[in-house]
Amino acid sequence: MSGKSLKLIQRNVFPTWYHVEELASRVVAQTGIPSDRFHLGKLILQSLKDDPDIVAQIDGALDVSETNGSVLERSIRCAIALKRLGVQKGDVMVLMAPNHLDLVIALYAALYLGILVTAIDITLGIRELEGRLEILKPKIVFCQTDRSSDIETALNKLNSKTHIITFDRGNKFCCFTDFLQDEAADDIKIEDFKPTDFDPEETVAAMMSTSGTTGQPKLAPLTHKNLALSVRQRLSPYNSPPPKLLLLFISPIWWVTAVNSYVLSTIFRVTRLQSSAPRTMEHIRELINKYKPHSATLNPNVLTSLLTSQGTKCDFSCFSTIVICGCYLPKSLSDAIKDLAPNAVIVNIYGMSECGGVCMTWDVRDPITSICSPNAIRCTTYGHLQYRLVDISTLEDIEEPNVIGELWLRGPSVFKGYYNNPESRKDTFSEDGWFRTGDIMKRDSNYNYFFVDRVKTLINYRHKLVSPTEVEEVIRSHPGVYDVAVIGVPDEGYCDLPAACVVPRTGYTLTEEEIKDLVKENLDDHKQLRGGVVFMAELPTTATSKTDRRKLKEMLAEMKLE
Repeated sequence: MSGKSLKLIQRNVFPTWYHVEELASRVVAQTGIPSDRFHLGKLILQSLKDDPDIVAQIDGALDVSETNGSVLERSIRCAIALKRLGVQKGDVMVLMAPNHLDLVIALYAALYLGILVTAIDITLGIRELEGRLEILKPKIVFCQTDRSSDIETALNKLNSKTHIITFDRGNKFCCFTDFLQDEAADDIKIEDFKPTDFDPEETVAAMMSTSGTTGQPKLAPLTHKNLALSVRQRLSPYNSPPPKLLLLFISPIWWVTAVNSYVLSTIFRVTRLQSSAPRTMEHIRELINKYKPHSATLNPNVLTSLLTSQGTKCDFSCFSTIVICGCYLPKSLSDAIKDLAPNAVIVNIYGMSECGGVCMTWDVRDPITSICSPNAIRCTTYGHLQYRLVDISTLEDIEEPNVIGELWLRGPSVFKGYYNNPESRKDTFSEDGWFRTGDIMKRDSNYNYFFVDRVKTLINYRHKLVSPTEVEEVIRSHPGVYDVAVIGVPDEGYCDLPAACVVPRTGYTLTEEEIKDLVKENLDDHKQLRGGVVFMAELPTTATSKTDRRKLKEMLAEMKLE
């Protein structure tokens, strides 16, 4: 086979990998540093230079956009201004803002210089803010003016001399526009700017807060190499880096999906559609119906709301690809999406912040219960990760098919441990360095993986384990159920009693016996709802829009006391 033929086949079979490797090879050829293929700052900088005229980002709330060339110039100016302040490799930068056009400028500047970026939920109260800043000890904070006084108060209590820059103009702190007008930047041409050299395998790019669905959130540091390897998988559904692709993403910056989207969009020359406005279902529908994006990254809870909430209908016909991530995708929701977007490639991602994002993917045109089907089109585990299923009691490997166990992972996209939390390592990693995901799965004889549940959400009834996900799937089959979460209610005699928290659809009247009978008709005796059925207007969620099961348990405990 000729070299030319081989090259054509490689571009067709591994198109996104080919694009990234071609970009990485050019960066390494320029710098002479082999590890620069994982230096996110250098990859982004080169991508911006390659296509200065394409639209990099659109703020759908304001209907304004910005080109790669503008992002390139402003991010370099930001990097120079940071260096002037003495912010350098290893220092911590905090971002606390919605997805406006300035946010990525600070992010890219930090990636150029090896500054550690972490984002904080803009809704955090002052006490939570103090606790987070005490752990992080940031050198600089970028925020909106309306939170600047809270940040200043928290920093003063910590006796911190952190710089505060506001993205919008206020009366006290330097605003972002003025921060970029650095005289030193005027003397440096764009082509002369050089990112900081560092080891991408050891240098942390971002610190992500875990979801905290069953316990307190923790901070997972991700190196440049962790993210560089994970980002490569996000566009695996595409045959090639598609020209003029408009990617809608609504994830706030403190989610790993947002950081991945900011990085991959520039590397793959994709235009981002984002918004600085609050993330309401009405606004998301407006963005979709107005801009007709080709691709979107959404989670099941948001999709459920878009499909079932009242008001203007959301037109899904514009999508060629829908990437779903964040939590389990029920079959009923999958079927509804396929009906509304019959021509779209619908890909469900299994991933974790601790692994840089993506760990497995599968196409929902294949059996919906399978997270990964290596023999199917675009359904895959990834070569940079190793996978094990381990018995949670004996810690021995499970080789037989269709036996549940905990998924363990190892590879260069996996983080090294939680920030400032060394005692958690013994519960997070095995003695030989495997990351214990906390997810219960099984696999068939063809090594297709099937998600069962989280270890911490399993309900122990009379020493028999109950999967909330399985019970929830049955309850969701009722046409009057909008959403549901099943949790364990502590009981001295039985360990835990399964209980269902149900959100009825508008116009439906449900009874406890109706839900209990549905479960009784479909599931074994130990999975019955002996803890009761509680009807709610909505389920509490975490900062990452996942069901907050810890909060639900607190709410049910309070109801019992009353």
